[in-house]
Amino acid sequence: MNDNGLWRRLAEAGHSRSPEAVAEARTCLSHDDATARELALGALDRAGVLTEDELLTATHDREPSVRRRAALIAATRPGFPLHDLLGDGVSTVVEAAAWAAGEQVTVDDDVITVLDSLATTHDEPLVREAAVAALGAIGDERGLAAILHGCNDTTTVRRRAVLALAPFDTPEVRAALEAARGDRDWQVRQAADDLS
Repeated sequence: MNDNGLWRRLAEAGHSRSPEAVAEARTCLSHDDATARELALGALDRAGVLTEDELLTATHDREPSVRRRAALIAATRPGFPLHDLLGDGVSTVVEAAAWAAGEQVTVDDDVITVLDSLATTHDEPLVREAAVAALGAIGDERGLAAILHGCNDTTTVRRRAVLALAPFDTPEVRAALEAARGDRDWQVRQAADDLS
């Protein structure tokens, strides 16, 4: 289904915040069209009226794009549970959830454990990169081993891992930064120099 008129109204609803626009957006949270559901989530969030229950429901939506949007919104809600999103079967959803965890900063122990696993074992480099970045943003020592592991990953993960070392100062971190100064990728070398 492609309803450009509805999509446009939903895109504008979060800015207008009129009772009618908000009511339509809320109704569209259960619309058959995934784009309408995704736009409705964003509209209600922008209007400041998206409830935690509505967001939680969206994390279980049948469409990955809606779940991903829910993860991005969760980034602004400290304490919002990310476990299901971090375990999603679609890598773009997991990547967004990992980013959200880094934005929330204060997360429970289970999230750190999951991020650690994602950073070291996930098949998708984008997920490993997001998990490494989140662990660096959180700055918990329990995530350091995964960040150091990322310093030997693909180029994009190495770049992010070197930056994620910023909150830490240990002999292992100093050794990783020294090694990164000789990396074949100039951005990895630059990031290591910036942290020295």
